[in-house]
Amino acid sequence: MCEAHGVADGSPLHLYPGLEDLRDPVLVLAYAGWSDGGDAATSAVRYLLGELSVSRYGYVDTEEFLDFTVVRPHARRRSDGRRDIVWPNHEFFAARLADEPCDLVLGLGVEPHLRWKAYSTAMVELVQSGNFRMVVMLGAYLDDVIYSQPVDVNGFSSDAALVEQHGLSESRYEGPTGITGVLGDAFRREGIPSLSLWARVPHYVPQKPNARGACALLRDFENVTGLHFDLSSLETEAASYDETVSELVANDPQLSAYVRELKRRAFTQ
Repeated sequence: MCEAHGVADGSPLHLYPGLEDLRDPVLVLAYAGWSDGGDAATSAVRYLLGELSVSRYGYVDTEEFLDFTVVRPHARRRSDGRRDIVWPNHEFFAARLADEPCDLVLGLGVEPHLRWKAYSTAMVELVQSGNFRMVVMLGAYLDDVIYSQPVDVNGFSSDAALVEQHGLSESRYEGPTGITGVLGDAFRREGIPSLSLWARVPHYVPQKPNARGACALLRDFENVTGLHFDLSSLETEAASYDETVSELVANDPQLSAYVRELKRRAFTQ
């Protein structure tokens, strides 16, 4: 496999050749773990991977970044009887969108366990080597929200132009952060336009993935990028998710009382 121009020797970033001519691409990232409440963010990216025609764009070798006793490699059996070990690398996929204003690269992985500064350097290399016009990071957090209400999605950016253009907020959060926060800071330092979209999903609902959260994230992703996707299958999943959660709440007196209290608080504010 050839390395793309602009990637330093010894970098954990590996890019496949033949995709250097993407049109004004947007990079969208989602990480399983701390910033993926209800698996909503990673489900959103997985949905697009299933709906779009994609090519492998590259990967980050996670040998330095993941604890493989926490996220283990998988053994897979080939048709000839041999076994391969599949490592949980962070992978990127390109989608050429002929009828849309730009192309798209989708990144999916587990939040790194180690060496976040080095990982951020690799991600800056990825963006700079591909001349991406913008990075969008998807996240979701657990909160006291009414499961049956429309999902709130909050958008944040440190880029003044993006804040003004899309009506985003400049984050004033202080406290422990995840890889999306660290990457946002790294991109800001390098002058790379980036923003994050965060869905608020109910903490008391154990069902995963939260298809309603994933759908809400993609609707807002469409708004900030100008892209359009067929979300009909995901909307069907969201409707089924609604029914499952409604049945769960109806059959659990304590949970029903808790949801009624959330509604009381919301309507008295």
